[in-house]
Amino acid sequence: MTAAVKSTGRAVVVAEAPGYVSVASEIQARVFERCFEYLAAPVRRVTGFDTPYAPPKFEHWYLPDVDRVLDAIDTLHWDEDA
Repeated sequence: MTAAVKSTGRAVVVAEAPGYVSVASEIQARVFERCFEYLAAPVRRVTGFDTPYAPPKFEHWYLPDVDRVLDAIDTLHWDEDA
């Protein structure tokens, strides 16, 4: 994980769990601790919403989807390197 972050300077953490006090927040913290000097953009988190988990009928609104992940990637300022 750290090798990829060090080579690109960017990271997006995706998890189905809520983002607050979660595995995703711990991974984000560890990336900041281990790769801070290599980061060209903030580490982004794409997670479920900070609400109780949705019933099965509505989980497609709760879980991270492709659009939310791509929106997070767009905020990583890729064009600044050009």
